[in-house]
Amino acid sequence: MSILEVRELDVRHGLLQAVRGVSMAIEAGETVALVGANGAGKSTLLRAIAGAPPSPTSGAIVFDGADVTRMRPHVRVRNGIAMVPEGRHLFPSLTVEENLLVAGRPGDWTVDRVVEAFPILRDRRRHRAATLSGGERQACAIGRALMSNPRLLLLDEVSLGLAPVAVEDVYRSLRSVIEAGTTVLLVEQDLTRALATAGRVMCMLEGRIVLEGRTGELTREQIADAYFGLHRNGSSARTRA
Repeated sequence: MSILEVRELDVRHGLLQAVRGVSMAIEAGETVALVGANGAGKSTLLRAIAGAPPSPTSGAIVFDGADVTRMRPHVRVRNGIAMVPEGRHLFPSLTVEENLLVAGRPGDWTVDRVVEAFPILRDRRRHRAATLSGGERQACAIGRALMSNPRLLLLDEVSLGLAPVAVEDVYRSLRSVIEAGTTVLLVEQDLTRALATAGRVMCMLEGRIVLEGRTGELTREQIADAYFGLHRNGSSARTRA
């Protein structure tokens, strides 16, 4: 059964239609990578699922069987949807532990478990967020989302702006989150990283999902063609008009 269904969703930024008739479904426990060029609508789609503005102009978002399209963001968090936005948005004057506790809700994810899953934070627990490196901030942002004990984790641009060693640290820890059974929808510019992490990939172009499939069934060439809007004759990729 799908934990998330998006049905014919449209989202506008003023006169710009950023998401155009998107329909998709994610099964519980699945990790799905959402890829596409800048401006393809990926972040807007994640924000719509999380309840951040702008609100959809039409369509529906169904989470665990309930229509949450008009539900306020904090209610969605209580219902099990958590998002790590691009840019991390930590509270700079608070310590790592305080940033984690801000989002704390009853469940399996605790401060100790987050620090265990993200060893990069072990020696930084009492340090203010303003003093953290980029990788440490990303780990703290993901940990803060996990503290709400979500059933669906939305991750926007995990590796953006991070040094390669920091990306490796964060993704190594993220694997333990995925193995724990958390459902993940991941926006990632690094195609190699996305394909190595997710079981399924969707590619957006100009607000639409134009390609989707299991990562082991799609070639990099097919994904690259969809990414840039190139459709070669004879391609076996599953595409959407």
